[in-house]
Formats: sequence, C-alpha cells, structure tokens
Amino acid sequence: MELGGQKQALISVSDKRDIAYLSSGLQALGFSIVSTGGTASILEESGVSVTKVEDITSFPEMLDGRVKTLHPNVHGGILARRDQSHHMEDLNKHGIGTFDVVVVNLYPFYETVSSTASISFEEGIENIDIGGHTLIRAAAKNHKDVLVVVDASDYPALLQFLQGEKDSEQFRRELAWKAFQHAGAYDAVVSEWLWKQSMGGERFPPSLTVPMMRGCSLRYGENPHQNAAFYVDKSLSAVNGGGIATAIQHHGKEMSYNNYLDADAAWNCVSDFKNPTCVIVKHTNPCGVASRNDIIEAYRLAVRADPVSAFGGIVAFNVEVDEDLAKEIREFRSPTDGVSRMFYEIVIAPTYSEKGLEVLRGKSKDLRILEAKKTEKGMLSLRQIGGGWLVQDSDDLTPQDIKFNAVSEKLPKESELSDAEFAWTCVKHVKSNAIVIAKNNCMLGMGSGQPNRLESLRIALRKAGEEVKGASLASDAFFPFAWNDAVEEACESGVVVIAEPGGSRRDNDAIDCCNKYGVSLLFTNVRHFRH
Repeated sequence: MELGGQKQALISVSDKRDIAYLSSGLQALGFSIVSTGGTASILEESGVSVTKVEDITSFPEMLDGRVKTLHPNVHGGILARRDQSHHMEDLNKHGIGTFDVVVVNLYPFYETVSSTASISFEEGIENIDIGGHTLIRAAAKNHKDVLVVVDASDYPALLQFLQGEKDSEQFRRELAWKAFQHAGAYDAVVSEWLWKQSMGGERFPPSLTVPMMRGCSLRYGENPHQNAAFYVDKSLSAVNGGGIATAIQHHGKEMSYNNYLDADAAWNCVSDFKNPTCVIVKHTNPCGVASRNDIIEAYRLAVRADPVSAFGGIVAFNVEVDEDLAKEIREFRSPTDGVSRMFYEIVIAPTYSEKGLEVLRGKSKDLRILEAKKTEKGMLSLRQIGGGWLVQDSDDLTPQDIKFNAVSEKLPKESELSDAEFAWTCVKHVKSNAIVIAKNNCMLGMGSGQPNRLESLRIALRKAGEEVKGASLASDAFFPFAWNDAVEEACESGVVVIAEPGGSRRDNDAIDCCNKYGVSLLFTNVRHFRH
C-alpha cells in the first residue's frame, strides 16, 4: 500500500498489447496506476488515470530516457519486505509508497538485432534495456509481496487472482520464475550479439547460454516411460536458420519425439542435394535415396531401394509436392507384394501446391505433412553428454566443397564420378560405420551403425544384390585394412569406384588392391563420422 492507503501498480511496457484492458481492470480493483513515457501516454489516451513516474521520483526522465525508474522511490517501494518492520519504517521515514503489482516487458532487442534491416552497433546498444530489467528482477525477488508480470497473456490470470479472496504462493512463484526466465533469455541474446560483435573470428565463447522456448509437450520421449517436450532455439544464430523446428505442420497427428528426430534426419539429407531428390528415412538413417529430373521416378526408386524399411518411414523431397506427386505418394503399392499401399509417418517438402495438399490429406488423417525451409549452413551443433555438452560446427560440406582425388591407376568415368559424389553425399547422413553403394544417382544399399566397417560393407552389398556391378561405393571413414578385408571384398563384388577419406597407414594397400582389380579409388580427405 502506498502512504495514502491505495494499492499501486507500476506499468512500463514495450509490448503494449492489451495494456489498456489490464489497467482498467486494475483500476476497477482499486489500484492507482503509475507509468512511464509512451506507456503512460497510451493509457491516458484510453481514458485511464495515470500518475507519471516522475511525480513519484520528483525527478524528470533524463539521458534520452536511459534513466526513468532507477530511483529509491521506485525500487524502495518494490523491494521493501512487508513483514520486516524496519523496512516499512524506512519507507515511512522517506515518504515512499509500496508497489503491489509490477508489469514490465523489455525493449525488443531480439527483434531489432535479428531483423533483415541492418543496424549499427550503436543502435543495438541503445536497444539494451536497463531500467525495465532492473524492475523485473527487483519485483521477482520480492514476489512474496509484489506480483510481477512480463507476458501479456498473463493479464487475465492476474486480474482473476486479484479478484479472489485467497493468496497463492504458487501463483506468485510462477510469475517470478517467468520474470527471471524472461530476463535471463534476454541477457543470453544480448551476450550472444556482443560476442559476435566484439570477438571477431573466435567461434566458441568461454561460456554459452542457449535460450529455448517450449514449443509443446510431447506424449512421451524416445520410449513411452520417458517424459519429453520440444523446444525451439531462440538464439540469434537460429534466426531464419530453417530446419524442422520451424516447419509448418499442415495436417496429421501431433509430432512425437522420434518423429522430430527422423524428420530432422530426412530433411537434412534431402537438403544436401541440388537435383530433384527423394529421401526416405527410418530410425534416422536414409534407407532410400534417388535423384531424377522426374521427381515421381525418384520417389519410386527411393522406395524400391529398401521397401521393407521404407514402410512406416519418413519421406522428404527438396522440390514442391504437386498433385501428381501427391497421388503417387497416396497410391503407390509396396514393391514387396504389389498390393499394400505404402504407409508413412511424415511427408516433408519445401512447398506444396493446393491440390497436392488436398490429395495428401486424403491419404490418412494421421499422416503428418510438414513444410520446411532448408537448414542454413554455419550452424552450431550441440550434443549432451553426462554433465556437459559437446559443441561443434555442423557438417555442411557437399561434393561441391571438396575434391575427389584419384589415387589409383584407373580413373573414373564421368557417370561413375557422379555416382561416387552421390554416394558420398548419402553416406554423410548414415550412422557410422557407414557404407553406401549407388548407381545412376540412386542408393542401392547401405550398411550403418556396425562396430566394424567390414560388416557394414557386407550389409550394403547384400541389400544392393546383383545391381552392385558397375556401382560406386562411399565410406564415411578410411579402411584400416584392404587385403582379405573390406576393400578387396568391395572390389570382388563388382563396384567400379570406391570413395573414402584416406589417411590410413595402409592406404597404399588399398591403392594396390584397387589397381589389381581395376577399380578407381578416390580420396576425399574429408571424414563423415556420425555417432
């Protein structure tokens, strides 16, 4: 209560949505409104009676608005503990009234520095909120006596709470948590921006805070006994970064934990191809990949690469899904029996025609249809370990970024080199140890996740079958052995090109082996481990 006995609310907001509604509601409950600058002007225009903060502080706003509320007459009224007699005595001694409600949100720093319009360093600095930040922290600290609100969506709940006869420590704590979270996320963005502005080419700061906002709670995690939620990265580096986290869901059941993982794997893989491409993923591994000018043909080939795995998988395209492609997705029969329609969890594409969406919606009420933007290069990749995090640059390299150096006597034909580049792009997205066999820009077989490379090779060869003859093979890492091992078995199978990073102490054995069988060996000098 202020000195005269009337309850006070301090309101100073950048986001002025519904502020007149809140202020009118507070006044109806007997609150007097104290406000600043533009907020006060809007409230007065709306017919709300307002006391300006300078009338409380007896000091005008100064330094271009940098100093408005940083004053004992404001912060004393917020921070004073009502259950401490000496606090109240101090307020009475200095003629300071208390505040019961503080409604503040901060300058739109995130929106300003992440906008497409370029801003100067000085403009960025001027959008760093100081007074509002201090008000929020002060009110949140003293939440036992002061209700702090930073989100306009909480205005109805605040008014409802104040209309009730019972206090709620839980409600006060929830508002305080939200306030500190709001302030903490704000500081994280300011810190990220300043680091990029001041540290030049240094990639990894000494400390790292990633602000995240919960997008939704999930039914469960990787398994039903695990609780889970989905969060959106709100760091500046993720602005306009594309990817599955910002995809639009046009249709289908809610996304699950595993759906997000598989969709992310499929989208990252298909986005690496320049030509029209279809990728089918199961358990984060691509089981079918094909590139063709005719995207319908690419889709059919991707399914035929491994129809058993493709059933119940995720299908991704890097071109628009139009009506004809949508009909093919809806009606295509499994090559295993020629009868069963192929079933998918998710379809992902950069765009859909109106008719294409209509057709796909008719395939199943559960089919999730996602529209995504290509994930931008240069992002950080974070991965949790017990007690810490690993941070690295994302693996953005494509065949256009490297050289395929022929180290064998036989040089690949242009079509064989194209297949090697295709296989190398695929193998980047397969779990290590990874082998991919491809021909005519179509995956024939892949081996993934085996503790030894020889076993991955044998799985890939078994899936490729007789089509392996004349195909190209890519390995995510070098072959530690050649003779009587993976390289020789690959050569004996009929592959005509092997692409691998090189770097083994036995590289010469691999070269000699390929020369013996007349196989082209290409070193990329780039490894693609994926754990």
